[in-house]
Amino acid sequence: MSDEKAPAMDYDAHERTYEGFINFSKVGTIAVINIVICLILFGFGGTTAVVFGWLMLIATMVASAIGLALGDSGWIPPTAVTVLTIILAILTV
Repeated sequence: MSDEKAPAMDYDAHERTYEGFINFSKVGTIAVINIVICLILFGFGGTTAVVFGWLMLIATMVASAIGLALGDSGWIPPTAVTVLTIILAILTV
C-alpha cells in the first residue's frame, strides 16, 4: 500500500464550478427559449418579422455572452432580450 495521502478536496474550486454550471444553465435555457421565439418570427411572420427575428437572434448571442461573463446576475441580459423578442413577436405575427 502507498504511504502517500490524497490531497485535500478543494471546496472553493468545487463551489465556483457549481456556480458556473448553474449560471450557464440559466443563460442557456433563456437563450434557447429566445431562439424558439425567433423561429416563430421566421416561420409565421412577414418580412418585418424576419428582420426583427435576425436582429433578436444576434442580440441573443451578444446578451448570452455578456450574461455568462456577469456571473450570478447573468440571467438578466438574455431575459431582457427575450422579453423584447416576445413583444416584437406579438406585434408582428
